[in-house]
Amino acid sequence: MLGPRAERTLHAWRGALHRRFVRGPVTGALFEFVAFGIKQAWACLFGGLMLALLLATFLFWPPDAWIGRYDAITLGAVLIQTGMLAFRLESWAEARVILVFHAVGTVMEIFKVHVGSWVYPEVDGAVLQIMGVPLFSGFMYAAVGSYLARVWRIFHFRFDRFPPLWLQALLAIAAYVNFFTHHYTVDLRWVLFAASVLIYGPCVVWFRPDERHRPMPLLLGLLLVALFIWFAENIGTFARAWSYPGQEFSWRPVHMAKLGSWYLLMLISFVLTCLVRERDR
Repeated sequence: MLGPRAERTLHAWRGALHRRFVRGPVTGALFEFVAFGIKQAWACLFGGLMLALLLATFLFWPPDAWIGRYDAITLGAVLIQTGMLAFRLESWAEARVILVFHAVGTVMEIFKVHVGSWVYPEVDGAVLQIMGVPLFSGFMYAAVGSYLARVWRIFHFRFDRFPPLWLQALLAIAAYVNFFTHHYTVDLRWVLFAASVLIYGPCVVWFRPDERHRPMPLLLGLLLVALFIWFAENIGTFARAWSYPGQEFSWRPVHMAKLGSWYLLMLISFVLTCLVRERDR
């Protein structure tokens, strides 16, 4: 995270802008909306840089370069992570969250590629890969972990009717296992969707976009984040970082059915973040 001096400077700028532009409830609401957008963008820093890296290498990486594009993306992701820690844009506690996401995501990537859920079209030119999965793939999951860890801190989350962690953990384990088992047995995603409504339906998250905390149903927040990840996934497939069946020869938008998968991944991500935060408390 930013050092104390940088944080004081940013708060001073925010205070000066607030005094200059806010003249009533309308300008106050507009200022809060802009502040919300800026904070969300700041929370997405890791993911935004990763998407920029995917697009930049897709558009400008020379095919005859001495290092393959996927390896360049992996090294770039390592530099991004190192820079965020070195410049205190991320805490070591948040880095632990990211490491867990990296491990969980890489295991699932290896399985999903093996069963043909998606492919990495340029993996043959990659050295930094394992079983057909380039190592940068783990950083894409880590970007979700980075976002959750940072948005929790930046917006000062508080919760009403927060479900027991053990119950959330059971749901997350079931969702993660279903990502594997639905290839061989019954797909339980609709059961998992219903269970998530029962568990998280009563929960409200309070977040602070500017001066006051605002409430939102936690389920709605998870759905909105899953939707934005779906948008990001379309950018990733457009950049040929990976491809789904039907995208091998020409790009087409990712099917909206994937939104359900990302929602379940958000449940897993949220629980992992909760568990790591509880451990560090």
